[in-house]
Amino acid sequence: MRFEVTILGSSSATPIYNRNPTSQVLNINERLYLVDCGEGTQQQMLRFDIRSSRIDHIFISHLHGDHYLGLIGFLSSLHLNGRKKTLKLFGPPHLMDIIEVQFKYSETVLQYEIEFHPTDPKTPQVIIDNEDVVVETIPLDHRIDCTGFLFKEKKRLRKLLKDEIERIGVPVEYYTALKKGVDYTDNQGTVYKNDTLTADSADPKIYAYCSDTMYNEQYFDQIKNADLLYHEATFLHNMLERANETHHTTALQAGEVAAKVNAKRLVIGHFSARYKTLEELLLQAQSVFPNTALAIEGKTFLI
Repeated sequence: MRFEVTILGSSSATPIYNRNPTSQVLNINERLYLVDCGEGTQQQMLRFDIRSSRIDHIFISHLHGDHYLGLIGFLSSLHLNGRKKTLKLFGPPHLMDIIEVQFKYSETVLQYEIEFHPTDPKTPQVIIDNEDVVVETIPLDHRIDCTGFLFKEKKRLRKLLKDEIERIGVPVEYYTALKKGVDYTDNQGTVYKNDTLTADSADPKIYAYCSDTMYNEQYFDQIKNADLLYHEATFLHNMLERANETHHTTALQAGEVAAKVNAKRLVIGHFSARYKTLEELLLQAQSVFPNTALAIEGKTFLI
């Protein structure tokens, strides 16, 4: 199953140095999920050939502008492009107030429905559970209410061992049952154990998206063993006092988080506008967690 994330924006607060505010697109089994929608998200989607019409779910972590100011324009463009199908939106309770007042005074009446699901910043919630993925909120520690999002791939069906199945002559109509773990009994009453005819599918993958937060172990248990962890790394560690004041994380701390939760890979982003180049941030995170990469816009990470 396809499970990957493409970075659309990695700047904090403002667009600068060809970096846009935060936004990502996940492709999970050919379903697209938009995570945060900073300024310029539409342009980035055009730039990286991502079709907005394929997005049916949007997640907004919190109501600082660099995480949602692209949303009104994005929703309006879907309307102008003739969208009819329902769009599911997850975010802080007051997000819908902002959307409604914008559309009220522009006299915009959408041709499609927004199905809004307010998130709880205090308690983890399962907000999506479909055949491909379970999505949970991650309560974070920021200046205002903020949640990350945890994407857990569903366990796939077992894989058929084609050569063995054809040798025995298992009828095609039994294939679905085999994939679900059922043994096969032929017309002579011989029982073939499922594990001789199928192989287990790969372990489900986990992606943890931790947007704006200061270092706080309250969310560590929830993101343990993530295959890919995205974590904000706004400042270098010599700016720790500033990071604490603004409830952000340093690059060194992001590496420490990844190490403590036993993540397999770390991607850092949400870079302060004070940094024209990002190499020092990368090296600082890698000093405690070597398998770290930068959230470079347009880059796709397989999960």
